[in-house]
Amino acid sequence: MSYFDAASAVPLHPVARQAFLAALDEGWADPARLYREGRRARMLLDAAREAVAEAVGCRGDEVVFTSSGTRAVHSGIGGALAGRRRVGRHLVVSAVEHSSVLHSAQVCEADGGTVDRVPVDRAGSVDPSAYAAALRPDTALACLQSANHEVGTVQPVAETAEVCRAAGVPLLVDAAQSLGWGPVEGAWSLLTASAHKWGGPPGVGLLVVRKGVRFAVQGPADERESGRAAGFENIPAIVAAVASLRAVRAEAAQEAVRLRELTERIRTRVPELVPEVEVVGDAERRLPGIVTFSCLYVDGEALLHALDREGFSVSSGSSCTSSTLTPSHVLKAMGVLSEGNVRVSLPAGAAEEDVERFLTVLPGAVAGVRETLGAPAPETAVQAGELVVDSLGKRCPIPVIELAKVFGEVPVGGTVRVLSDDEAARLDIPAWCEMRGQEYVGEEPAERGTAYVVRRVS
Repeated sequence: MSYFDAASAVPLHPVARQAFLAALDEGWADPARLYREGRRARMLLDAAREAVAEAVGCRGDEVVFTSSGTRAVHSGIGGALAGRRRVGRHLVVSAVEHSSVLHSAQVCEADGGTVDRVPVDRAGSVDPSAYAAALRPDTALACLQSANHEVGTVQPVAETAEVCRAAGVPLLVDAAQSLGWGPVEGAWSLLTASAHKWGGPPGVGLLVVRKGVRFAVQGPADERESGRAAGFENIPAIVAAVASLRAVRAEAAQEAVRLRELTERIRTRVPELVPEVEVVGDAERRLPGIVTFSCLYVDGEALLHALDREGFSVSSGSSCTSSTLTPSHVLKAMGVLSEGNVRVSLPAGAAEEDVERFLTVLPGAVAGVRETLGAPAPETAVQAGELVVDSLGKRCPIPVIELAKVFGEVPVGGTVRVLSDDEAARLDIPAWCEMRGQEYVGEEPAERGTAYVVRRVS
């Protein structure tokens, strides 16, 4: 089995396993106690904190260990907003942040605050000037991921941090995807990360709060972790997380070169091997191991199952995956194709022969799914000189398939009106037009669902 979903979680690093087992014998006691066992536990915890500070590029007393990366994000955003409540209750985030950030933004709004969501370009990147335009006198906090978890695009954190610093606004950076590759540059104020992204055990998160940042802990106070993370520290897991971070960092520069070559091979060859594919994300400013592409006329869940049967574990941001019927908010914000989406995220040590086998298997898997979905015949009618396709009640990628099957019947200059009540059509029909060089006229209200109008220009 080839595990190609490292952006979700990485198997436990051998160094982490060794460190965890060793710390079980030495780090089980309460590090707040003064007897021998407590002092041993405290020494392990303090050493781990200093090692993280060195890796992040901060002071040891700025590091807090939390129960997860999500908890670190929630605590960091909540604490920073509360600490700067006198300034205002305005929060700025990008449209492609991790769900943990967006959920915190929703809580801010529910609590009476306001949120601006900065848009991204088609490669998934923000423009620092857009952050500058969004900042206001009452802005309490801005958030920006270091790199995107779905498409791998690396964000201009240093430039955005400088914009925020000039405005006197702290910037929280979600570094979950990038910290294993190196420190985050720039004058950021808060940083979060999650150990299971770099081969540490799950259940260990990092929250870094720079000195001078106003921060007020939310919820009941606790004397541990500077009062910022309640509960008994899981010292064996923390030690293992830090050991794995140091281990992957030691190999990062060399491994990044190798993985970039492999993902570039996928980016280049997938469009050659599979027709009607859009490779998404920035081609240059991206993480070494992530490559994402979307296939027209493909059900994302069916494609994932087909690849799983061939021995490949990948993930998808398609709207037609099992957990949701709405497109990935990242792909939606980018304005790219969502149907048939595949994210390949290679772990350190991924074998070249496994990548080659994936490229061999993929065309057949896509073709099989397309053949299965190609049967439905679209219901069409001509109204006032345009072709109407009734795709009501049908889910992605059927509306786009039915559009494509009748588009050749429309003369140049003619239009097709696709009736659909699937949210994915709002994203995928314009993306189909972009890929095919046709004109997307827009959407209009319909008696049921929405009418998406496409004009043939060639």
